[in-house]
Amino acid sequence: MIPCLDLKRQHQSIKKEIFEAFEKVYENTAFSGGPFVEEFEKSFARYCNTSYAVGVNNGTTALHLAMMALGIGQGDEVIIPANTFIATAWGVSHVGATPVFVDCDADTWEIDASKIEQAITSKTKAVIGVHLYGQPFDIDAVKQICDKHNLFLVEDAAQAQGAKYNGVNVGGFGEMACFSFYPGKNLGACGEAGGLSTNSEKYTKHLQSLRNHGSVVRYYHDEIGYNMRMGGLEGASLSVKLKYLDSWNNRRRAIAKRYLSEINNPKVKMQKQPAKTDSIFHLFVVTVENKDAFVKHLSDNGIAAAFHYPVPCHLQKAYAYLGYQAGDFPNSEYLAYHCVSLPMFAELTDEEVNTVIDVVNKY
Repeated sequence: MIPCLDLKRQHQSIKKEIFEAFEKVYENTAFSGGPFVEEFEKSFARYCNTSYAVGVNNGTTALHLAMMALGIGQGDEVIIPANTFIATAWGVSHVGATPVFVDCDADTWEIDASKIEQAITSKTKAVIGVHLYGQPFDIDAVKQICDKHNLFLVEDAAQAQGAKYNGVNVGGFGEMACFSFYPGKNLGACGEAGGLSTNSEKYTKHLQSLRNHGSVVRYYHDEIGYNMRMGGLEGASLSVKLKYLDSWNNRRRAIAKRYLSEINNPKVKMQKQPAKTDSIFHLFVVTVENKDAFVKHLSDNGIAAAFHYPVPCHLQKAYAYLGYQAGDFPNSEYLAYHCVSLPMFAELTDEEVNTVIDVVNKY
């Protein structure tokens, strides 16, 4: 069976380096925050072309603390796409604000900028654009709207480490960007981890305080904070992996290029790739009319598939209180009910890629 994702292949290739990095953390007993996290933060900020990066314990925390650092809270509204992993909405809800969903573009599957202005109210404070599946959203269009209405722009870059917009790595286009370093991401820690990038010293200092019990000086707490630090082992593993990220991303792009050019089955639709964007293809998602039949065809031919994400945010039970109904966001709903993720990871062999293409074309 060709897996949709196989972390063992990546980790086997860098096991020696990872274990050597872990040994240094162990020798320094720097397990919570500390120099190995700081080293990664500096390297990742350079990678994102930003002045600062702040490591935290996961990507959901990054979204949560971004809202706090921006002063968003009870009574505020934040516009987000309906088709994203639920954590984008959690960040808004965790500060007592209300997520306001908008539909996605029918072809790129990214937030539809033309739908944003009609969702803006006097309570709107920010827009979170999601670089879905590793492809940047239309940053120029969304940023223009945010500037016009004096709204914060936050990038949810949880799936997009190294993705480019107009040739520039994502992470520095808004007030801040939020990353997940969950193990399955294209830059994944050996454990749970997340982070933020920003060009603001003010936001950086606030984020550093919030993640550390609201404290800058030990045992002195300036505000109610959280225990949300990145661990030393996670920071060390990310520093090792960051060195390989561009080569891994380029391999993903090469696989995706073959999928895009050689899958020619009219029953299978693929995500449109705008000229301004350079995706890192964290996921390679297609849509088909009969998802169950397609997945069975793949499985019968030795290919594992996955679903990202089968229920749009506005129809999740957790957000039933907001009153959204089926049909409110047809593009997001279509994507959710018809999406299938094909195998996509840098260590896929050419032979495996050939098989995936052949099997998909025979559906």
